Amino acid sequence: MSLGDSVNTANKVVIIPGNGAGNVEYCNWYGWTKKKLNKMKGLECLLENMPDPLTARENVWLPFMENNLKCDEKTIIIGHSSGAAAAMRYVESHKVHAIILVSAYTSDLGDENERESGYFNRPWQWEKMKENCRHIVQFGSTDDPFLPWTEQQEVADMLGAELHKYTDKGHFQNTEFRELINVVCKIINHSS
Repeated sequence: MSLGDSVNTANKVVIIPGNGAGNVEYCNWYGWTKKKLNKMKGLECLLENMPDPLTARENVWLPFMENNLKCDEKTIIIGHSSGAAAAMRYVESHKVHAIILVSAYTSDLGDENERESGYFNRPWQWEKMKENCRHIVQFGSTDDPFLPWTEQQEVADMLGAELHKYTDKGHFQNTEFRELINVVCKIINHSS
């Protein structure tokens, strides 16, 4: 059976990067992960430079996720940092197969750019998120230089996420991310 045969099976992974400039193919672990996942039979992994890459505005990113990247019930969304905030807001109103949150947080952290993104101006709809996806996994590290652990833990607690907690991964900006590949494989195998 190929991955696309079952209604309950994901056949696409979409990586939503953190905000910033430059080509996301060469940023952090994004391009490496895309190459690894695209080698898996029956699975497509998408990674694109996002519009409005510096501020990562919700009113720009969420329509792009829906209309351009076609995130749907067969999609696993991997969101990193601002991409994790986008993934969480997206699943408040859209069904997807799974979300994998990397360096997720809950507030604008007192940062003007984060405030302008629009993700943090209202309460999170945790119950809607849980209703709209079958699997929720989170990667976080206590030594993240940008995010307090309390916010990362809040996301895990409120979503009942399968939490992969580290003390030495910082903001997950390495060029490889093997644990992430293992989690994607686990989600797909659990679904088929």
